[in-house]
Amino acid sequence: MAIEFYNTLTKKQELFTPLKSPAVKMYSCGPTVYNTAHIGNFRAFVFSDTLRRTLTYLGYSVTQVMNITDVDDKTILGAKKSNQSLMDFTEKYTTLFKKDLLKLNILTPHHQPKATDYVSEMIKMISVLLEKNIAYKTEDGIYFSISKAKDYGALAGLKIDHQIMSQSRIEGDEYEKDNPQDFALWKFYKEADGAVKWDAPFGAGRPGWHIECSAMSTSLLGNTIDIHTGGIDNIFPHHTNEIAQSESVTGQTFVKYWMHSGFVNMADEKMAKSIGNIITLETLSEKNIKPLAYRLWLLSAHYRTTVNFTWETIIGTQEAYTRLTRIVMDLKNEVSQENPIIKILNFFIKTKLSPTAIAYQDRFKKALSDDLNTPQAVALLWEIVGDQTLLPTDKLALILDFDEVLGLGLKDVKNDPIPANIKVIVEEREIARKAQNWAKSDELRASLASSGYEVLDTPEGQKIYKK
Repeated sequence: MAIEFYNTLTKKQELFTPLKSPAVKMYSCGPTVYNTAHIGNFRAFVFSDTLRRTLTYLGYSVTQVMNITDVDDKTILGAKKSNQSLMDFTEKYTTLFKKDLLKLNILTPHHQPKATDYVSEMIKMISVLLEKNIAYKTEDGIYFSISKAKDYGALAGLKIDHQIMSQSRIEGDEYEKDNPQDFALWKFYKEADGAVKWDAPFGAGRPGWHIECSAMSTSLLGNTIDIHTGGIDNIFPHHTNEIAQSESVTGQTFVKYWMHSGFVNMADEKMAKSIGNIITLETLSEKNIKPLAYRLWLLSAHYRTTVNFTWETIIGTQEAYTRLTRIVMDLKNEVSQENPIIKILNFFIKTKLSPTAIAYQDRFKKALSDDLNTPQAVALLWEIVGDQTLLPTDKLALILDFDEVLGLGLKDVKNDPIPANIKVIVEEREIARKAQNWAKSDELRASLASSGYEVLDTPEGQKIYKK
């Protein structure tokens, strides 16, 4: 099946053809570990994870690299303010980030390099750029001359006036959009950096942000890769500068397909630490919103669109996710009762799907192949749930098969055995219901709720779920 993705570089949807199929080399811009990541940050990571899962599902062999930026302006400032070493400061937030990845069921990247482990590779790249006279030395560091980069700004769609470019430079890692300037590859040591410095032939100091990803990507995946992902805010200056420095060093195309996810807004304003309108996964948990419900909410919109976070919509998605998990629980119980010799976790591998189920699967693959159309894929999931013509085995097989891509943790969903004391309350409530003693029934429902259980009255009788 042909796969098409939107390529930020060419500004159009293109047929996906890996460099050496079925292998796919993929680099995902990771976090800068100076603070707790917020849910806006995690959109890019859910997107890259879904992309990796999709490619794997469709038969490709993916190698994914996601960097950890543990040295830059923000991390150095944060370490200084907290009176910690850079390593101790960044390790705290790296650990928190990795725990949050697990909560969102994001697959661990095959490589998670720290920038500080690749400084020698950065120094080598900078040395090559100096030798080629594409970089130059100033009183405060080594800068990249954007006037000497081929097609600088193409990724961001910048219109560059070559008569005025390179007449200014900027030391900071981040700067205003559409403001091309020579950027720092290496910053010479200054007292404010404390103990953060490395020796280099062109002077002791530390790397700039942009060179870090170029060094890690080329070191681990080679000079040219298939896909590079990130948030839309990475397009300029970060990814624009990655292209310029990488291709200037190697003389080869850096990335074949660039893919970017949109913003998560709150009250129509970008969610960002600098603005102060951030929400973390911990914040969601305090509101009884599961991280995987947030993942479902993200997948319900196309990755390139801007989404507006509201508590009303996320609460609604949590309710939908709860319903979905309970449906899966019931299906697992039903299938295991009908087929006691079948192992729930792998039964669908051995199950021969009906023609109707295969048609659903084909539609799912078609949606994913159309620039990762997860809204359509999620809609198909709900269509399957409501399809009364599907056998329980087919229905469960399809849901778990789709979840290999959607990553909603449905394979692991289970209804734990009900404790004896809870069973007693359930039985008492059933007696009260039959006697039409609704006050007693409600009282026992409240007792179950206080013990962490929810009871649903269905035509088949009471159903008990752990909250």
